[in-house]
Order: sequence, then structure tokens, then C-alpha cells
Amino acid sequence: MANENQQPGLYVAREPIFPKRVYGKFRNLKWIIMAVTLGIYYLTPWIRWDRGPSLPDQAVLVDLANRRFFFFMIEIWPHEFYFVAGLLIMAGLGLFLFTSALGRVWCGYACPQTVWTDLFILVERWIEGDRNARLRLHRQKKWDFRKLRLRLVKYVSWVVIGLATGGAWVFYFTDAPALMRDLLMGSAHPIAYTTIAVMTFTTVFFGAISREQICIYACPWPRIQAAMMDEDTLTVGYREWRGEPRGKGKRTKDTELGDCIDCMACVNVCPVGIDIRDGQQLECITCALCIDACDDIMTKVGKPRGLIDYLAASDETLERSGQPPKDVWKHVLRPRTVLYTTLWSLVGVLLVVALFLRSEIDMTVAPVRNPTYVTLSDGTIRNTYEVRLRNKHGEDRPFRISVKGDIALRVDLEGTPYETVTVPADEMKLVRVYVLAPKGSQPAESKATGFRFWVEDVSNGDRVYKDTVFNGRSK
Repeated sequence: MANENQQPGLYVAREPIFPKRVYGKFRNLKWIIMAVTLGIYYLTPWIRWDRGPSLPDQAVLVDLANRRFFFFMIEIWPHEFYFVAGLLIMAGLGLFLFTSALGRVWCGYACPQTVWTDLFILVERWIEGDRNARLRLHRQKKWDFRKLRLRLVKYVSWVVIGLATGGAWVFYFTDAPALMRDLLMGSAHPIAYTTIAVMTFTTVFFGAISREQICIYACPWPRIQAAMMDEDTLTVGYREWRGEPRGKGKRTKDTELGDCIDCMACVNVCPVGIDIRDGQQLECITCALCIDACDDIMTKVGKPRGLIDYLAASDETLERSGQPPKDVWKHVLRPRTVLYTTLWSLVGVLLVVALFLRSEIDMTVAPVRNPTYVTLSDGTIRNTYEVRLRNKHGEDRPFRISVKGDIALRVDLEGTPYETVTVPADEMKLVRVYVLAPKGSQPAESKATGFRFWVEDVSNGDRVYKDTVFNGRSK
């Protein structure tokens, strides 16, 4: 009686999921994507690229000390963060595009959580066996030598993967070979060891221990994706009209069964442990492994494949009435996806144009306001400016500073009698510039006159300019 009156708990205890291995085109596609994405992540820091004498010869490098990002021949400076913002916008639009066309296809194939979880499950399967063997080991209460050995090997393997993941991450921020040597010798900076430790813990916790819990509870995307989908979105679904009523056995006059034989193969291979036959669910990551499992069973029992397939709600309505489904391109090419593709392409084109049009010289001009101007003993009016020159080349470059305006002006650089200053490679230099107007050249009624600063790269003739004002008037 006490049990009947007991209130249910707020949370249900987690039931561990041990996905069964499956073979098929979607599983093969996931293997390929996993190999490519992990290969890119782990190997990219080791690609060499000549960066000159002052920087590591690394193709992809995040230079935090100088606040720059290098990607092969592309160099992004702090004031060019709009390139990073543009890439983030493209990533968001791409996610909207794929979701509107194919549901949570990103989650099922290319999300880092999915990729690393697949890797951890693969290692677990190699060590402990397929689903049934892992289930038996999990349900075994007694810790004998075999269970201890298998679990120890598995956990050590997981930690090694986590260490490799954290190590690869820190390699993006400095010279990979040099950091690897320092890490092995114990002489690397403590920040490197701390970062690797944090990345190792989070990788193992998210990918090996939490697994589907991250996708179901921590990830916000399942709650947002519905806004990107409509009745023409292709997503993994079950043809209920064909499979029900499900059951094993042959059709007779008294029993009319559908194609589904209730073998549970689709459930056993699901990495989030759902039954796709219950309809579209928030937990489904659209990995399509249930399609491979069901197609395999349908082939074995001599029934048509496609009981579980990529479906759209509009197609299911047509199929129920005996009409053929729409062509795939009609699902993919529709106003919503065309809009996302257009916006995505537009942002990409703008970024490429901005990348090719940007100058290799960057300058800023800031007038010194205290005082605004000075009148010298001979009547000359002098303004002071702080000019910042950034040299984006891999070698030192000489820059000539000059001015041009409606009045006669001349330039003096602090600390040198010349109008040329040398800026070191990949650095910014602050130059104090004095601009002088001889007595009588400035109109008596004017307090400020516009003029233009010009900076010329003496090596190749490239020029940039900034407009500013000259303050003061003749007396």
C-alpha cells in the first residue's frame, strides 16, 4: 500500500545505452566523416608553412600573444575580426540550411559530440565486444579479473583519446613540434598542461560517459530545430501505414500483419536509445543507423526496403493515398532553403571580396588634443598626431609619410630628420608626427582645415591614406 501512495521521482535514473554495430551506407558515411573530421583536427597543427624568421612555420596558428590568426596564406589581425564574425554567420546559416532540408543531419554526422562519441563507442566495442557482450558485462555484479581488466583497458584508452584531443588543441596556439618536445620533457608552460587536463576531462566526460545525455539535455539545438523545419523537410521516419500492425509470423485470414516484424533492430542500433517507430522525437539526431538496420532485416525476410527511411510529412500523406512521393530536389529546392543558400553565398562572396581588397598597410591617425595646436616663435602653426602603422608583411618595410591639403603643410617625424620610418615585420609601430603650416598659409577666418595623410610602402609603391583636420589659424 505504501508503494502505491509513493510519489514518483522528479528524475528517472539513466538506463545505459549500448548500441549494436550495424552495416550499411549511412554507417559507412558516418565512418568516412568521422575519419575526415578527426584527421583534420589532429593533423592540421602539423602542416608546415613558411612564416618567416619571427613566427613558427605552421599553416594554421592562433597567435594569442600578437592577437592574430593564420590560415595558410591568410592572416587575420585583431581589427579584422569581421572575417571571424562572417565565418560564424556562414556557419549559422549553413546549419539552418541543412536543418531545413534534412533535419538534424549536422547532429547525426558532423557534430563534435557525435564524432567523439562514435570514436569512444568504437573503442569500447573493440575491447568489450558488441552489444550483447557489453550488456552482460554491465549486468555482471561480481567484479572478477576479466571485468576489471576490460574496464581498466577501456578507461585507459579513453583517457589516451582525451589526452590526444587536448594535446591537439594546444598545438594550434604555438609551434606544434616545439611544444610536443617541451611537453615530453616536462618544460612546457603550466597553462599548456592545465589546458590539456581540462580538455581531457571534458572530452572523456562528454563523449565517453555522458554520450547521448549531452544531446538530449545539454544541447539547445533540439529545441530550436523545429523552427527550421516544415512538412517538406526530409528526416528519418517510420512508414507506419506499411509497418503496422507489427508482429512476427505470417499473414493469415485472421491476422493481417504489417511489414514490421518487431525485431527491435532499429532500437538496438540507436545511439540515443529511442524507438523511431514512436514517431519524430526530440532525442533523434537523424543519424539514419536505424535505416541501415531495418533495411538489412527487410532484405533477410524478403520484404521491400525503406520501412524506415528519410521521409517528409508531405510524402507520407501522398504514400498513404497510394500516390508516388515528390522528387528529392523538390524537397531540397524550396523557398526556405533557397533563401538560406542565397544569404550564405552572399556572406561568403563579401568575405572573399573583402579579403582580396584589403590593403597590406594599415594606419590610424589620432590628433593630440592637449594642446590642440601650438604657435611657434616664427608664427608657424604646429599640430601633433599619433600615427599607428601596421606592417602585414613577413619582412621589415620602410614607409614614407606625407600630407596633402588645400594649404601648404610639411611633415616632421619625431626622432628622425627623414619622412621615412621602418616598421618591423608583422608588427605595429607608433609614430609621433608633427604637421606644420607656415605663417600666413592658414586662412585667418578658419579654425580647422581638412587635409590627408598619405603612407607609401617604399618597397612596392602601395599607398593608403586617412583624412583628418589641421587646427589653428593665422594671426
